[in-house]
Amino acid sequence: MTRPPLPPFTAETAVQKVRLAEDAWNSRDPVAVSLAYTTDSHWRNRDSFMTGRAAIVSFLAAKWERELDYRLVKELWTFGDDRIAVRFAYEWHDAAGQWFRSHGNENWRFDTAGLMAERHASINDQKIAGAQRLFHWPQSRRPDDHPSLTELGL
Repeated sequence: MTRPPLPPFTAETAVQKVRLAEDAWNSRDPVAVSLAYTTDSHWRNRDSFMTGRAAIVSFLAAKWERELDYRLVKELWTFGDDRIAVRFAYEWHDAAGQWFRSHGNENWRFDTAGLMAERHASINDQKIAGAQRLFHWPQSRRPDDHPSLTELGL
């Protein structure tokens, strides 16, 4: 199984890979998201470490049970032959209705089939008021004309 675009990445294919990842995560479908990773993918997400698709599915299912009305924007930071670095922000609220904007960076390494073999994520949460939200599209893929992180000043 391959997951184009494949390494080595160009500026164009790195941007495509980032958008595909964003679209998958905005689906909030843990199983579908996990298929972009190798079967033995290694993750660090904040202070959680995991290996393999089953662990990824479990992690994401729990994440999206806590992080309600999740909407994500990713932006390419830099890339190399088989590596991509992104910055991102996502908005969500907890069960009590408190909104957050979570900011972070991810470092990705891909195998030759275009599957992510490593993901290292550093994330910080910022409490925001509902009126401060910037991501208002319907729950699904971010519209193509929605401003980027840079355009939003994030």
